[in-house]
Amino acid sequence: MPTFSAYDGTELAHHVLGDGPPLVCLPGGPMQASAYLGDLGGLAAHRRLIMLDLRGTGGSAEPRDPGSYRCDRQVDDVEALREHLGLERMDLLAHSAGANLAALYMARHPERVGRLVLVTPSVIAVGVPVTGDDRRAAAELRRAEPWFPEAFAALETIVAGQATPASWQAIAPFYYGRWDEAAQAHRAAEDEQRNAEAAAAYAGEGAFDPAATRAALARFGSPVLLLAGEVDLAAPRRAMAEFQGLFPGAELVVQSGAGHFPWLDDGRRFVGIVTEFLR
Repeated sequence: MPTFSAYDGTELAHHVLGDGPPLVCLPGGPMQASAYLGDLGGLAAHRRLIMLDLRGTGGSAEPRDPGSYRCDRQVDDVEALREHLGLERMDLLAHSAGANLAALYMARHPERVGRLVLVTPSVIAVGVPVTGDDRRAAAELRRAEPWFPEAFAALETIVAGQATPASWQAIAPFYYGRWDEAAQAHRAAEDEQRNAEAAAAYAGEGAFDPAATRAALARFGSPVLLLAGEVDLAAPRRAMAEFQGLFPGAELVVQSGAGHFPWLDDGRRFVGIVTEFLR
């Protein structure tokens, strides 16, 4: 497991899968070890995946300053990785909450980003609202599922601001295109891979300046792909279309039948979409 030193001396780890041109991958969570990405549905057969373990997750050390878990302060970690890899420019893939970090990195270092892939991205950094109606609309697509009544009732408590830990657990099926054994195992592993302290600090006060980030996105000239899941209530279609519009020429692809982890729901389709864009 290769390691490198961050700006503050924290030792960070990354994992390398596959061969071919490098693709730097930023995990979500927030603050979850990159292991949950797997090989991104077989994408490692086409690109050399550089999976960063964010500080305090996976093989990366915990920093001396917990305040450095804040998203904007991790931009320098991504830049340190680029320098460590010796890349003048890098293609970048970010999933979910990792898209916030990718957006801030792109805003600060636009000349260092080749092609940018945002998979079911979080929109906190760019200030795009996701409403309760957005989430209900995505959830309604699953009405025929046997688990729907309990999961939808839990979703309503979350939308109403009355969430409990049990509510969040009950809506887990909505995040997957199929709530089968593989999805359930993936969900269980996710819970074990997240750094709760780091996640709590990730979006701390001062982490995001949506107006400034939007302005930077509007000037970003490199190719951008937003890949959404058809049934994903975490990154619903309307919000993804609004996010797309913040770039001068981004492409939005909605993967049919996919949830928040589209490489798990249909790896062949996911890999086809991403490789076609990166080619």
